[in-house]
Amino acid sequence: MTKFSDLNLNPKVLKAIDEAGYETPTPIQAGAIPHALEGRDVLGIAQTGTGKTAGFVLPMITLLARGRARARMPRSLVLCPTRELAAQVAENFDTYSKHVKLTKALLIGGVSFKEQDALIDKGVDVLIATPGRLLDHFERGKLLLTGVQIMVVDEADRMLDMGFIPDIERIFSLTPFTRQTLFFSATMASEIERITNTFLSNPARIEVARQATTAESIEQRVVMFKGSRRDREASEKRKLLRALIDVEGEKCTNAIIFCNRKSDVDIVAKSLKKYKYDAEPIHGDLDQSQRTRTLDGFRDGSIRLLVASDVAARGLDIPHVSHVINFDVPSHAEDYVHRIGRTGRAGRDGKALTICIPRDEKYLDAVEKLVQKEIPRADNPLKTEKPAEAKPEKTTSSRSTSSKSSSEKSASGSKPTTSKSTSSKSASSKPTGSKSTSSKPSSGRGSGGKDSNVIGLGDHMPRFIALSFQERMAG
Repeated sequence: MTKFSDLNLNPKVLKAIDEAGYETPTPIQAGAIPHALEGRDVLGIAQTGTGKTAGFVLPMITLLARGRARARMPRSLVLCPTRELAAQVAENFDTYSKHVKLTKALLIGGVSFKEQDALIDKGVDVLIATPGRLLDHFERGKLLLTGVQIMVVDEADRMLDMGFIPDIERIFSLTPFTRQTLFFSATMASEIERITNTFLSNPARIEVARQATTAESIEQRVVMFKGSRRDREASEKRKLLRALIDVEGEKCTNAIIFCNRKSDVDIVAKSLKKYKYDAEPIHGDLDQSQRTRTLDGFRDGSIRLLVASDVAARGLDIPHVSHVINFDVPSHAEDYVHRIGRTGRAGRDGKALTICIPRDEKYLDAVEKLVQKEIPRADNPLKTEKPAEAKPEKTTSSRSTSSKSSSEKSASGSKPTTSKSTSSKSASSKPTGSKSTSSKPSSGRGSGGKDSNVIGLGDHMPRFIALSFQERMAG
């Protein structure tokens, strides 16, 4: 079995690895590190949780250990799709480079430009950035990329999903042609093939597992759900989510709940809090300091449930996640692999639950086609509650029966009033004396004639309006 000591890494890097408690590299690390140390371009494909980050961090530290950075000219560049993933890569550098004198800068949104400019001006060996913030600094004339020797694109498929293709292509064009390029991703799309063919030179392709596979240590289940009514579907779906968490009980030490939309992330988190669940949201629209606090709380166990969007949680290394719950089936099948890859990491057991409504079944079919297996169906825990819910319907029906009988009563009680009014009508018609006079109102303004309806009052006009002037005077 290969050990880190067999990979020709810098002795100081090996010391840091030993202090971190690692001895044996993962398959992606064992495959990628030797090629990276030789100076070759690398295309690494492996599912999440397999140690891709260390697969490029360790050889970079070894290669950069000699040399010195110049002001505003970083020696290496790591591109990440999200702030959280960039911050995580920075933490890995801190862990493994503590015995090597290397400087780094983290360029992400939500942080002051002034602080970042100060770091760049001093000169950095490793620049870790999101594409947008990197180009902001470049356009302000604060950064030159002509000194980049090693360039890394992490989570390349997510970069493409987020629409960073033009930015990545531009950044590549700003770096020297002689650079070494390392591409790491969980899935391999045709668009990535095009990018790699354009910008990588004869790369060593390290494919550890079949594209878009899920770890065997993760137990997967799907709960099929249909709302009683369309307008109640969302609230009933949230009720099902709470029921699933309750059924798991103490086994669910912590969980990441994924939603397709940012708005749903906030709604689901608010709903869970309302029912006394310990939950917090995380998505791209939140302030960076709030996102950092939430992640720290989830890592240290003070937050049990993390409700997240795909972008915010992509590539996060949180080792002890017991459950992943897909509140929505992801619209991109590859995202399913990334989502459930948050649990069952480093050989641990994990569980992934997915709620599927009828209109999401096409997405579920795409997921099963991608992972090449049928995901087992689980029982809906709310179905057992239905007989208990039938009782209120009985009382409602009895109420409606009683209300019906009371309305019939009132209807029968109103009959004397009608007969009274009829008698008063006949009484009022008696003093007219002649038959022709009494028949006049009925043919003219009474019911049955052409002018029987008074405009604007409909059929339910007051009786006195239908009387003639003589009948009113007589009454």
